[in-house]
Amino acid sequence: MSPRDIEKFFATLQAANPHPETELEFTSVFELLAAVLLSAQATDVGVNKASRALFAAAPTPAKMLALGVEGVEGYIRTIGLYRTKARHLIETCRILVEQHGGQVPHDRQALEALPGVGRKTANVVLNVAFGEATMAVDTHIFRVSNRTGLAPGKNPLEVEQQLLERVPEAYRVDAHHWLILHGRYVCQARLPRCAACRVRPWCEFEPKTHAT
Repeated sequence: MSPRDIEKFFATLQAANPHPETELEFTSVFELLAAVLLSAQATDVGVNKASRALFAAAPTPAKMLALGVEGVEGYIRTIGLYRTKARHLIETCRILVEQHGGQVPHDRQALEALPGVGRKTANVVLNVAFGEATMAVDTHIFRVSNRTGLAPGKNPLEVEQQLLERVPEAYRVDAHHWLILHGRYVCQARLPRCAACRVRPWCEFEPKTHAT
């Protein structure tokens, strides 16, 4: 995809959704971090259903830590890999309390040092909570970037680097939201809804489908 087409691609997505947001529910940076940690291999809808009661009971790292692993498990049993996620969440809370004064650090290295927090999760927190122009490459973004020709790459890191290089600065902060939502609702894995796609004119995917 040429630079000119990339500009049109994102201008179109922006016009359709000027202020994109994550579909995860949260009221603080800590809740965002916890929700993203819980969302691995799970849907945002499923995470939101479980996290509402969890966050009501434990809205801070200290209160979450007081629940213990078994306490957290009781709230998130409907989420895949809940035992591992509960353990990671409790250990993350312990580190936040003991090393960061109960606050989520605004630092990639410190974020990635938290149990269960990888590069993608750190990118989401840095972008959504702190407004940094990061690209959290999940399966949707990876698919859309490769399928459209926007930012081809063999793995998530390659796609992330390509996006940071190719997405115009004016769109960079919101780009990962637009791409996730586009992949989730339009450029779907099994049958992309090409007939309903606003950015179809600049997409290099062939053959396009007639799905709406």
